[in-house]
Amino acid sequence: MIFTVSSSKHQELIDITDKVNKILSESGVKEGICNIFTLHATAAIVINENYDPNIGLDFLDAINKAIPERANYRHDRIDGNAASHIKAAILSPSETIPVKQGRLVLGTWQSLMLVELDGPRSDRKVNVEIIRK
Repeated sequence: MIFTVSSSKHQELIDITDKVNKILSESGVKEGICNIFTLHATAAIVINENYDPNIGLDFLDAINKAIPERANYRHDRIDGNAASHIKAAILSPSETIPVKQGRLVLGTWQSLMLVELDGPRSDRKVNVEIIRK
């Protein structure tokens, strides 16, 4: 199942847990695994805290410090988003989560996040595959 996410900023973390839980619920799968994968080279899927929005801002600050924008990357000569590609590759386009009793096995403060690294975009596609045990 593929769903679309819109972003409103150049970089942001967008909680997609409810959308994935709805797909999981509709699938009827009670035990198995769920893979969440973004179909983009400048976005990523991560698991992070969902309670304090400052965590997302701190996350972006840290990754931008580690991989700065416009650091004389060769790819920037094409479309100016080399840092976004590098960040997405390091973060990963997917997460796989166990499913128990029809629910994602996530900790109390954990959520699935789409990491937008080259927005804003109106059509980020996220693929959800659920494998029954």
